[in-house]
Amino acid sequence: MEEIDAIQEAGAFRALADSTRRQILEELRAGELPAGEIAARFPISGPSVSRHLGVLKAAGLIRERREANRIFYSLAEERLALCVSRFLSVVCPEQVVFRLHARRLTAGNQEGQEGKESRA
Repeated sequence: MEEIDAIQEAGAFRALADSTRRQILEELRAGELPAGEIAARFPISGPSVSRHLGVLKAAGLIRERREANRIFYSLAEERLALCVSRFLSVVCPEQVVFRLHARRLTAGNQEGQEGKESRA
C-alpha cells in the first residue's frame, strides 16, 4: 500500500477545499470521463475546468489517460481514501476503534444469523 507523507496529504486537502473540485470528483465516481464532458457539466469556462483538473491531478486524486487527441480522467480512489483515512485516524482515533468494533459486531451477527438459518 502506498504511503502518504504530510506534504502530499496537505496537497490533497488543498485540492478538496474547492467545491468545484469536489463536484468533479463526484462526477468521476461513476467512472472515467473525457475532459470535454466534464467541462460541459459545469457553468464555468473550459480553461477553468482544466485548471481544476490540473490541481486534482497534481494532488494525485485523479488519473489522466490520453487517447489520440482526447484526455480521459478517472478517480484515484485509493489515494483519496489513504489521505482522508490517515487524517481521521490521527484526529479521531476512537473512530477507527469504533469502525473495527462495528465490523466485528456485523460479522458476528451475520455468523449468528447463518447458524440460525442452518438449524431451521
